[in-house]
Amino acid sequence: MGRQRQLILTIAAAVVAVAIGVVLSYVIHWFPVQASTQAHNTDRLFHVLVDASIPIFVLVVTVVLYCAWQFRMKPGEELKDGPPIHGNTRLEVVWTTIPAVILLALVSYSFVILHDNEKKPAREIHVGVTGQQFAWSFQYPPSVTGGAPVESDQLYLPEGESVQFALHSKDVIHAFWIPAFRLQEDVVPGITVKYRATPDRLGTYPIVCNLLCGLGHSLMRATVHVVPRAQFQQWLKSHAGATVAGGSSSGATTSTTAAAAG
Repeated sequence: MGRQRQLILTIAAAVVAVAIGVVLSYVIHWFPVQASTQAHNTDRLFHVLVDASIPIFVLVVTVVLYCAWQFRMKPGEELKDGPPIHGNTRLEVVWTTIPAVILLALVSYSFVILHDNEKKPAREIHVGVTGQQFAWSFQYPPSVTGGAPVESDQLYLPEGESVQFALHSKDVIHAFWIPAFRLQEDVVPGITVKYRATPDRLGTYPIVCNLLCGLGHSLMRATVHVVPRAQFQQWLKSHAGATVAGGSSSGATTSTTAAAAG
């Protein structure tokens, strides 16, 4: 009777531990603010994976600790062997099937999220991204500007519109990462890597190179500005004019920096 009571208390403690773990997984802010539709999907996937992992972790730890507590070797039993057992085929089938089903379910859900994040919408704009030691630059083609192309060291995006980035590197491998978008892609020399995001929150967010690329790696940062559509068009128009007046993309970059400071 004593062991049955201890087992009940152990199960109750495990249930409480699972509840505390799940609550903490939502209370603690693990990530920066969500600024894209992909960020919402990615965070939801994270919570699903954590909520599935916590009960499994607690179950394994509880079984190990309970067995070590209840079936530990007593003084004077050092030379004794445990009772011979053949095994339990049904139990082995159960503890193999259940994890397999859980794993397949999580993999399937992850695939759905990945497919949703990469799904091409009916309308999107295209922006080029070039990485080099140790700076980012961004190119807006005529299909976006409606006129001359614009190059800038600041990234401006319209709120609520899908953007496909075409990533290039001039030298070594970089990693284009916008934490608020929850998306990252390696930028490899000689390869054009595509990256899609839909900003859905106005604001200014950091862009980081998340792959060691040299001595100045920690300084390879930029800023993305998510603005209303009208403000985005105005920004493009002003910088297209600066490009024509300056006669080079460096004029557009300088004007961009000044506009950002203003």
